[in-house]
Amino acid sequence: MDSIKLLHLLADDPRATITDLADILGETEENVQKEKDELEKNKIICGYHTVINWDKANIEHVDAYIGVSAKPERDAGYDKIAERIARFPEVSGLYLMSGTSEFLVSLNARTMREVADFVGSKLAPIEGVTSTVTMFVLKKYKVNGVTMDMKEEIHDDRMIISA
Repeated sequence: MDSIKLLHLLADDPRATITDLADILGETEENVQKEKDELEKNKIICGYHTVINWDKANIEHVDAYIGVSAKPERDAGYDKIAERIARFPEVSGLYLMSGTSEFLVSLNARTMREVADFVGSKLAPIEGVTSTVTMFVLKKYKVNGVTMDMKEEIHDDRMIISA
């Protein structure tokens, strides 16, 4: 079975049924289910997510990205700091980065005050964290390859006529 093709199919449509995946891959449903289970067990597939346009849901929701500068620990590098940050349920993503900050933390909250409280009382006091820069998402145009509330491009099918 082509595991890479299965991964691409699931990345494009995580709700695809085993029957549909088996048809596309030319495999039995049993083989596809077995491969999918194995990919999940080995943490190659780590989850399935829904892209939600919170602006249209009419719910208070704030997304923030926080650049975190940190001093690495002897014999542990940045891993111990990352483990401390990742434990917070407010943190939806955590990345070791190149550039001006060592980490990029993504955070989902109801209000900007919740983000500010998280940064001030939980994130900044972590031993090894030297500074933070918080950026609030003002508008989303594209998330995980899905365009959010953008107008479709209008195609003009008229033929070009020149004199």
